Amino acid sequence: MTTPLELFNELAAEHLNEPGVTFGRVWHNDGLKVNGKIFAMFVRDRLVVKVPADRATALRTAGRAVAFEPSPGRLMKEWIAVAPADPDLWRQLIVDARQHVAAR
Repeated sequence: MTTPLELFNELAAEHLNEPGVTFGRVWHNDGLKVNGKIFAMFVRDRLVVKVPADRATALRTAGRAVAFEPSPGRLMKEWIAVAPADPDLWRQLIVDARQHVAAR
């Protein structure tokens, strides 16, 4: 069985050939950047991604994600944390996050 960290590393590797994508430490965690901007990271066994605020709200409302708080009480409206229950969702969210951040 694949651990959440192994899953994250597998999915992250799929993006390393994309233009401008790098992998390394971000906010004390392993993560991905595109053009120097963070778009996905692994925090406390969850995938944390930056997606448009409306998508983040929809995923939280559907119970598929929770708001990401880098410190208690500090919510980030475009950032969500997703448990490793659905590897396909993680894969899609990483793609969506990369595209979202790269377009900014």
